[in-house]
Amino acid sequence: MEEETKDSTASTNQEQEKPPRTARNIVTVEDAGPCKKKVAIEIPEESIKEAIDEQYKELSREAVLPGFRKGRAPRRLLEKRFGKETNEQIKLKLLAEASEAAIKDKELDILGDPDIDFEKVELPATGAMKFEFEAEVRPEFELPKLEKIPVKRDKLAVTEEQIDREIEQLRRWSGVWTPREGGQVELDDQIIADVLLRPELTEEEKTKQAEAAEKAEKGEEPEEGQTLEAETKLDNTEVYVRASGFVGAVPVEKLDELLVGAKVADIKTTTVEVPKTYFREEYRGRKVDVSIEVKEIKYLKPAEINEQFLQRYNVESEADLRERVRDNLQERQEDRVRNDMSEQIYQYLLGNTSFDLPLDIVARQAGTILQRQYINLLQRGLSRQQIEEQMEQLRAGSEEQAKEQLKTFFIMDKVADKLEIEVTEEEINGHIAQIAIQRGQRPEKMKEQMERDGSLAQFRMDVRQNKCINKLLETADITEQESPGAEAKPKRTRKTAKKSAEDKAEKKDQ
Repeated sequence: MEEETKDSTASTNQEQEKPPRTARNIVTVEDAGPCKKKVAIEIPEESIKEAIDEQYKELSREAVLPGFRKGRAPRRLLEKRFGKETNEQIKLKLLAEASEAAIKDKELDILGDPDIDFEKVELPATGAMKFEFEAEVRPEFELPKLEKIPVKRDKLAVTEEQIDREIEQLRRWSGVWTPREGGQVELDDQIIADVLLRPELTEEEKTKQAEAAEKAEKGEEPEEGQTLEAETKLDNTEVYVRASGFVGAVPVEKLDELLVGAKVADIKTTTVEVPKTYFREEYRGRKVDVSIEVKEIKYLKPAEINEQFLQRYNVESEADLRERVRDNLQERQEDRVRNDMSEQIYQYLLGNTSFDLPLDIVARQAGTILQRQYINLLQRGLSRQQIEEQMEQLRAGSEEQAKEQLKTFFIMDKVADKLEIEVTEEEINGHIAQIAIQRGQRPEKMKEQMERDGSLAQFRMDVRQNKCINKLLETADITEQESPGAEAKPKRTRKTAKKSAEDKAEKKDQ
């Protein structure tokens, strides 16, 4: 979740001690919507006069006017010379004091700063000064029972078959593409082919192409924007025979059905409809004729388990290799099970806790998410017009995402308070150091970068949430069940603080 919440709240709630005014302000608080309060304040005339006197006493000690020694200028001259600026200072000081005192006295747990329209408030010549503001407050709700939360845990089991499959995959990763002599194309083969891509032209493009061809016949140069070539030729291009894949830069579904069984010198053709959201503009939303002439067929020959192969994985024997693979599979299963159990805790808390959310913060959070989605789609090659066509759907999705993020934050923050869970600076530094070492970076530099880009506050909250989950799992009612399979994954996996930071760092490196 974005930095809308606790950090900003703390800065508002931490008050500096100020001497009280002689007269008390009149404060009324009423509901102004979900998680929103309207605060009306009346500052009596006595307090205003006190503030004015204080300000001019301070000004008198510092002001220097022609003909008067420092601290000796009469007040009437000070009022004439500095009256406008001084009154503005007095007004702002009174508004700040009064709003801070009202928040403290009424025990308002506000989020962010109070929304005060300073321009609309005037310092009166006589009488009381009245103003009001609205502020979003932290939602109030009751947590469900935190002990014995029902959690199902998959039994861990690494089988010999799983180890065999993993080793076979390692062999394939280290394998060599080998010519398939005199044979036919098979699934997962690689072919070397001459490719011809011919996108369907619009009527306007056909006209321009014809005009360009006509100019070319006359020996004239085509005008800017005219198209001479309506096709792309790619010689000796690698094409991988899979259920779906790419031929050149064109995505082709059922590529295996097209190519399996083909021989060298065969020409296979198809027509594909490229999605309107495709990142390559020249093919986006068009029909493309695809021609593939097979020149060479290769299959992936897995590497032999020999001394060279074992050295690559830093083991001395095949038995050592199997043991290492077993440990890796075990670790992956443990991570999967841990993530699945954590997600069950989150869903239990979300499903058993109900409260309204601050609408303004939801809107801001949704706006941030929407902006990121917009930029991501632009980077994927979509035009602004294409994105605008999806905007209603994107906006609805970002709002739902924002609500879940905020609800999760408020719940976990309250859980952490109830369980008295805090995060020390040593813990933060330890997590950062671990990530930095893995990435070959200096921990202090990584922390400085996180402070600069604003991700450190989020990282701290993630660490605190993870400590909450660990604490809740200690007292959870865990029931073991047969695993659906070592490769099965939970429906949703929340990022840990460590993973989140790794992802941010990865994006910066790319």
